Amino acid sequence: MGAYTAVVSLRDRKRARTRSALVAAAAELFERQGYEATTVAQIAAAAEIGTRTFFSYFAAKEDLLFPESDLRVRAAADAIAARGPDDQPPAVLLRALRAVGEDSDDLSGRLAALRLKLIRTVPVVRGRALQIQMDAQREIARHLAAAFPELGEMGAAALTGAFVGAVTGALQVLLEDSPDADDPAAVQRAVQAATDEALAPWFR
Repeated sequence: MGAYTAVVSLRDRKRARTRSALVAAAAELFERQGYEATTVAQIAAAAEIGTRTFFSYFAAKEDLLFPESDLRVRAAADAIAARGPDDQPPAVLLRALRAVGEDSDDLSGRLAALRLKLIRTVPVVRGRALQIQMDAQREIARHLAAAFPELGEMGAAALTGAFVGAVTGALQVLLEDSPDADDPAAVQRAVQAATDEALAPWFR
């Protein structure tokens, strides 16, 4: 059993390294030669894997810009599951956002800035971003409604929409116009402030 676990763990670590290498290679190529001019074959070669192997990690080129798209959903679901008896829904969602910020730079790192730029300029990336956001909101709202039946499905959807909208809006402003766009800590603080403000009505 121990040997099997070690083999599985080694395989998982190797996959994680290859996945990270693909994301890093894609980011570099997108920045250097543009999204449209970059091919899956080029990304795979830069990460030292075959093109066919690429598709066992990512379904499409645009997915490389969203490597942790499920992280926020998992963080929200975990925060909801770990709620205390006196926790209110807004506090639970705020805790989830802060957990994501502590564990990942997906909301405020180099890739976030590149992703936002490509969302503005590349239709296929914008479409993928919208689909990911819609799916995330739906899943988080489902967990929230199950945990807090008094919200109802509509209330849970509205609260989740405020949560996700605050994050999205803050990032758009910060990464487009702010001199702090390259400071992950400053970005994360601003995202938290924006989310606090958006959720304020639910604390009353």
